[in-house]
Amino acid sequence: MLWKRFSDWLALRMPKRLYARSLIIIIAPMVLLQSVIAFVFMERHWQMVTERLSTAVVRDISAIIDILETYPQEPDYANIIRIAQQRLDLNVSVLPSSPLPPPGPKPFFSILDYFLNEEITRQINRPFWIDTVGDSDLVEIRIQLDDKVLRVFAKRSQAYASNTLIFLTWMIGTALVLLTIAIAFLRNQIKPIQQLSEAAESFGKGQPMPVGFRPHGAEEVRKAGIAFIQMRERIERQIEQRTAMLSGVSHDLRTILTRFKLQLAIAGSKIDTVPLNQDITDMQNMLEGYLAFARGEGSEEQGVLDLQILITKLEEEARLRNRDFSAEIHGNSNIHVRPNAFTRLVSNLVGNAFRYAQSVHLTATHENDWLTIVVDDDGVGIPEDKREEVFKPFVRLDEARNQDAGGTGLGLAIARDIARNHGGDITLDSSPKGGLRAIVSIPA
Repeated sequence: MLWKRFSDWLALRMPKRLYARSLIIIIAPMVLLQSVIAFVFMERHWQMVTERLSTAVVRDISAIIDILETYPQEPDYANIIRIAQQRLDLNVSVLPSSPLPPPGPKPFFSILDYFLNEEITRQINRPFWIDTVGDSDLVEIRIQLDDKVLRVFAKRSQAYASNTLIFLTWMIGTALVLLTIAIAFLRNQIKPIQQLSEAAESFGKGQPMPVGFRPHGAEEVRKAGIAFIQMRERIERQIEQRTAMLSGVSHDLRTILTRFKLQLAIAGSKIDTVPLNQDITDMQNMLEGYLAFARGEGSEEQGVLDLQILITKLEEEARLRNRDFSAEIHGNSNIHVRPNAFTRLVSNLVGNAFRYAQSVHLTATHENDWLTIVVDDDGVGIPEDKREEVFKPFVRLDEARNQDAGGTGLGLAIARDIARNHGGDITLDSSPKGGLRAIVSIPA
């Protein structure tokens, strides 16, 4: 349970883009490896070398103390000081007995201070005072003897592994160089995938292929790009063939219906032609609906549509149908869509509301590259459990909204198909006006 919560928490905070995730895949192991190397270096090399150097320096100081105590007859200790300087590289002086300076501030992190304290206590075991703080190249050590004070200046490099900074600098520097190369290489590999994604998205929206698009990059990406281009060509050929076939079918069927009308006109008053004419009109309306649904709007290119002009047409239709219609636009009224298809989408939704309601209100909001159109009516609405079913082709509910005999059950199916071809969708909800609310959301 705890692991699942951690996984969910991590999934929410992980970047969503491939480029960022790939960077993490490269950076995380490198940081982990560098951390392990740094830890091993600090634990096994830096501390060990510093400890040994500190032990050697304290051993030299201990030898000097033994000489001082073994040969106390030498008044100025000149020979001892000379030997310490020439052979041990230590600057030694013997001071009169006096109290040691008070302890200075201890550094927050200094293994030199720690090891010197440990070794002086272990090897000499006398009162002492040391100063390792600061950027000086010298370390001062004072040892309290019986009747004198031994002061020693040792080079910091004698007691301290001073190559640590160089090691860390090289480690961080090489890591940054490797990351720079990896990021540049990764950007070059991700770019073909992004271009392929843009080409697929533009095809889904009915836009032409991006200028200069060609499969490149890694072999797998090139294969995916070639497969996409071939798929696009097959779909375009199928759309052309379907359009040509439907044009022929439409022409032939319309010709037959025209003959029926002509024969009924010739028949004159011999028979009652009103029902037959009504049947022909219904057949023609149904045929137009079926062909419109089958034809789709995939072959139309994108363009600019002015929502204000579309609303003006809808207001005229409302006057003809004697319906109460109002509309408002928030944001830019010009949208980038397939003009004919989108006009059909909105007309289907508003026309459907006109058929079953007396009052209709449309709200269009265009902001952040998204267009949201909300159509509210005061009709009887659609039950919640049937709102998804009405988008299926040829589905007509038995409720009051679908008692119109002239309908084909394709209006909402065509509208959703157009919305999804634009990269969006249509949903249904309850309207504040008491009827149905249709919500269209598409990128525009």
